[in-house]
Amino acid sequence: VQLVESGGGLVQAGGSLRLSCAASGLTFNSFSMGWFRQAPGKEREFVARITRNGISIYYADSVKGRFTVSRDNAKNTVYLQMNSLKPEDTAVYYCAARYLSGGAYDYWGQGTQVTVSS
Repeated sequence: VQLVESGGGLVQAGGSLRLSCAASGLTFNSFSMGWFRQAPGKEREFVARITRNGISIYYADSVKGRFTVSRDNAKNTVYLQMNSLKPEDTAVYYCAARYLSGGAYDYWGQGTQVTVSS
């Protein structure tokens, strides 16, 4: 199984980025997908989650109204559209796949760096 994130980079505050996570080696539409992030010196934190069929979506309060998670099961890809970025959004962003609802995430990507300058 591979999860490969892309789309990170350097952006000014107020700008936007779209992250992608391409999955392979698993039955993608059987997994809910999550986005997490880890800033330097901090613990990894939940950002967003989308269920298998894309109907239910959850966000951390810190990104609600600015970030949008979506998925394309035909392309085995999950996205994170990030708007109105703030310096505090600077982190390595990871996608993860979970088979059992409420369980631990089974697979993780390698992460992509997002840096927001003030």
